Formats: sequence, structure tokens, C-alpha cells
Amino acid sequence: MPNSGGTIVLLPGDGIGPEVAREARLVLEHLVPDVEIVEHPIGGAAIRATGSPLPAETLDACLASVAVLKAPVGDPEFDGKDVRPEQGLLGLRAALDAYANLRPAVQDDVDVLIVRELVGGLYFGASGVRDDGTAFDTCEYTPSQIERVVRRAFRFAQARSGRLTSVDKANVLETSRLWRRVVDSVAGDYPDVTVEHMLVDNAAMQLATNPEQFDVLVTENMFGDILSDLAAAVTGGLGLAPSASLSDGGPGIFEPVHGSAPDIAGRGIANPTAMLRSTALLLEHGLGLRGHAQRLASAIDAALLVAPTPDLGGKATTAQLGEAVRAQLVVDGASVPSYLA
Repeated sequence: MPNSGGTIVLLPGDGIGPEVAREARLVLEHLVPDVEIVEHPIGGAAIRATGSPLPAETLDACLASVAVLKAPVGDPEFDGKDVRPEQGLLGLRAALDAYANLRPAVQDDVDVLIVRELVGGLYFGASGVRDDGTAFDTCEYTPSQIERVVRRAFRFAQARSGRLTSVDKANVLETSRLWRRVVDSVAGDYPDVTVEHMLVDNAAMQLATNPEQFDVLVTENMFGDILSDLAAAVTGGLGLAPSASLSDGGPGIFEPVHGSAPDIAGRGIANPTAMLRSTALLLEHGLGLRGHAQRLASAIDAALLVAPTPDLGGKATTAQLGEAVRAQLVVDGASVPSYLA
């Protein structure tokens, strides 16, 4: 159901984050003027301001929101430190229980949706360094953790072409053998979906060489992290790739896949496409406004043709591409300003 009221929390993040976040905010203010947008720090900016990458005030605001729109975090200043910007992101995902990470990869004949389990596995298991210098990271999954993300993926497959590929490493890992058993047990509840199991190394090769064969892929945290970046590279690069991380009933997190790019921060040349496409995912999955999401997605595609940023071989600034998107939204299909000259 549409939920166009309430508060959206905008987290500008680090590096180019504030620049691309500005364009997302302007689009939201145009499309959903009745929604309140509040900004809070996260990541490196939050560490400098409060000492924490996820301040309590930021987390409380996110928990009370209808959706969270987050720009990238990360700053070389904190490399190797005990407190790092990325800890804020992991903490936010865990606190919101945003377990289902959607990574669409679309270009020409390729239309793949990767559903990645986001709050379990290696990234959240026990880790450390023993006295002898041995380092360890633990991958653990419970059947219930797997089942809920797998059911999400089945429902997405039902709404698309009815094909689901479950990716694991069941020939080696016990967690993957559990994963496969859960998928098989759930499959009977979705007789209209055809299920295929695929080992992750084969899945990577197939994504690189024949991505058109896939519709919905579902997999665990680390495999999903790697495969979704590969899928993004196949369909235009990380600079264009959005994501949505959904919970059950609470606010989702919507964010670009790319990093904070501190080397170009403040120069006004960052490509805001991934942030704007993440905003479209927020409109659809966070507010239930699919029509608005489709309008924004079409406006972004049209604007990219006439106002590409330098990473795409053009001359448009961050603000100019954002302006071209908003102009397309205003005229609903008419020509948009060109910054190619």
C-alpha cells in the first residue's frame, strides 16, 4: 500500500555522499512534497562529530522513519583504525534487521535481480586473531535466517518470470548444504516458480558470459556481495548501480552500491545516477509508489542520454545531471537540457 506520509531519513555520508545526496533530496521534494526529509550523520562524518559511526540520534531517527536513504560512507582517514565508517553501515543494517538486499542489474537484454541475505554469514559471525597470529571469521546461518530471505526471493520470482536460481557452495560448505535444504523445503509452497541450484563459481562465470539466462538469484551474504558487484560491472558499472535492503515491517535502507570516492569529492563531477536509482527503489519498496518510481527511472535514463557525467564520457556536473532528471520529470517526456556542448 502507498505510504507517502511520514519521515525519510537522509544520511549524506562521506566523500561524494553529500553531493549525490543533494540531488536525491531535490528529486524527493519534487515527487513527494508531503514527506518530511531529515538529515543525520553516519560514517566518517559522524565519527568526527560524535566519536561514533552510528550515533544514537541517527539510529533512533532511522528506526522511527518510513525509509532510510543513505549515501556512501568511507574515508581513508580511518583506514586501519578501531572505529571505522563502515561499522556504522553494518550496525544500521543489523539494527533495522534489513535482511533482504535487492541488487537489480538491468541493461539491454539483461534484467537480473540478485537477492542477497544481508545480516548473517561471515560479516556478522565471530571473528578475531588468536595468540599465535591465526585470524578467523565464522560463517553461521540458522534455518530461519535462510528461509525468510528465500521466501522473499520466491515472491519476487513469482512477480517476474517465475525463475529462481539459488547460489551456494554446497560441495564444500556445511552452511551451503543447509541453504540448499531450506530452498528445497520452501520450493513446494511456490509451485509456479522453477528453481535451479548453482555453485557460486559457476554462477560467477555464467553472469560474466551469459547473464541473460538469469532472472532472480538468491544467495548468502558474501557470495551476494561479490556476485552483485560482478552483475553491476556487466550492466554498466558500480557508478550506476542502486540497492535496497528490506526488513519485515520496518524501514528499509536504500543506497548506491559504489563507494565514497574521496579522490573526486568536492569537485562536482560525481555521477548521482546510483543514488537517484536508489531513490526510485525507495519510492517503490519504501513508500509503495511504483508509478513515481517508474517515472523517476525513465527520467534518469533520458537525462543520461543528454547530460552524462565525465565518468560516462560527458561534461555534465553532478548538479547538471540532477537538473536534467528533474526537468524530465516536469515535462514528462519532452526534451531535457543538454550539457554536451
